[in-house]
Amino acid sequence: MIKAVVFDLDNTLVDFMKMKRRAIEEAIPAMIDAGLDITPDYANKLIDEIYKEQGIEYQQVFDEFLKRVLQKINYKVLSAGIVAYRRAREAALIPYPHVFSTLNTLMKMGIKMGILSDAPIKEAWLRLAYLNLHHIFDAVVTFDESGHRKPSPVPFKMILERLNVEASEALMVGDWAERDIVGASKMGMKTAFARYGDTFNTEHHNADYDLDDIRQLVDIIIKENKL
Repeated sequence: MIKAVVFDLDNTLVDFMKMKRRAIEEAIPAMIDAGLDITPDYANKLIDEIYKEQGIEYQQVFDEFLKRVLQKINYKVLSAGIVAYRRAREAALIPYPHVFSTLNTLMKMGIKMGILSDAPIKEAWLRLAYLNLHHIFDAVVTFDESGHRKPSPVPFKMILERLNVEASEALMVGDWAERDIVGASKMGMKTAFARYGDTFNTEHHNADYDLDDIRQLVDIIIKENKL
C-alpha cells in the first residue's frame, strides 16, 4: 500500500530549465544596457561554461561571469543582471499542468507528500514558496541537509524517516532516471518517471510507471491501494 509520494522538485513539479533559460535571457541584455561591452551570444556561451563547471545551481554565476569578462566585478552591471534575472525567474517559475489539482487530490486521499531535492535548501524553499506549495508537503529534504546527492541512499532514508513510512510504502516521482529512479529502486520504493519533465531524452528508465502527465499519479495510487 502506498502511504506517501516523494517528489523531486526541479523538472518534476516545476519546469526548472525553462525558468533558468528565461531568466538568463533577461539578465544578459540588462547587463549590456548597464554598460557591459559584450555580444549576447558570447555572454550566453560564457555563462553556459560556468554552469557546466560549477553546476546549474551555482549562485555566483554573474560574479564569475564578470570576472572573466572584466577581470573584476562591476557592481552596477552585476546589480542590473541580478534584478532582471530575479524578475524573469519569478515570472517563469510556474508548475507543470495539473500539479496543483493532483497534489490537492492526493492530500484529500490521505497520502503523505515529501520533496527530495539536490537543490540548495534556500533555493528549494524559495521555489516552493513562490508557487505557494510550501504548506502542502509533510517533509522536505535537500542536499544541504543530507550531505549526499541522489542516488545515495542517505537522502532517501532521511525523507522516509521524516514521513514515517517504510520504503515499500512510498512512491518516488522524478525526471532523472540515474538519480531519482535508481536511488529509490535500490531502497525498495515504487517509482514513477516524470516523462513530461525529461531533459535527457531518456529511453530506458526502469521505473515502475511512466508519467506523461502528473495527474496519472492519482490512478496509480488507486491501483496500488486497490481503492
